Amino acid sequence: MSDYQPIACSDHERLEFGALTRQWLDVDVTAGDQAGFRHLLPLDVYTRDGAEWLVAQTESGEQLTLRLDWLKF
Repeated sequence: MSDYQPIACSDHERLEFGALTRQWLDVDVTAGDQAGFRHLLPLDVYTRDGAEWLVAQTESGEQLTLRLDWLKF
């Protein structure tokens, strides 16, 4: 069983809209090895292993995969 906690629908929609319109977002990553304040370009939102994930690009071009419940807007 996963410890994933679903995020608010409005935050999920913000990520999907950002990916669709290629809009950069300011996000606080609260867990994982990429923790900290980030300026990210959302590329995709998907579900895997009982959790939802974001694929995003950093300003330097690095691609990150982050669990949605690790993010604060």
